Amino acid sequence: MTKKINAYLAAMLLTIGGFGCKPARNAASFFPASNEAAGWVQVGEIRTFTAGDLWKYIDGEAERYLKGGVKSVATGDYKFEDKIDTVVDIYTMATSEGVKNLYDSESAGDAKVIQVGDSARLYSQSLIFRKGRYLVRIVAYEESARIQPAITELGQRVEQRLTR
Repeated sequence: MTKKINAYLAAMLLTIGGFGCKPARNAASFFPASNEAAGWVQVGEIRTFTAGDLWKYIDGEAERYLKGGVKSVATGDYKFEDKIDTVVDIYTMATSEGVKNLYDSESAGDAKVIQVGDSARLYSQSLIFRKGRYLVRIVAYEESARIQPAITELGQRVEQRLTR
């Protein structure tokens, strides 16, 4: 009897310890390295905010994301061709349904629908797309004739890293 209990306890400890489970991924691994997407250089460190401290990053909008089931957001700054400052935000949600609801609640306005992730919209200076439990927003801080194809390529690189 004691051997059965010990074997059971050992199995439980292995399960609790993550045996057979995918290890949690570091949010920084979702962000492309400098020049992985042509012309893009990562600037500074990746910052991460949990649901509890989301207000520190997006004060005023945090409640909408919390209702959608946000678990965390990771954000990184990039510069395109050493000229255009851009931010990449990757929201990790509890469910893909929460992501879809947030994505669908955003105005499509004059966006183009493009093929990135499960669904994507490209605006004049930004790209928003969803992929599984992730909502990705890329925003360039100035307009340029070359920024739409550039942020599309950056978004494709982020998508590839999300699916690794």
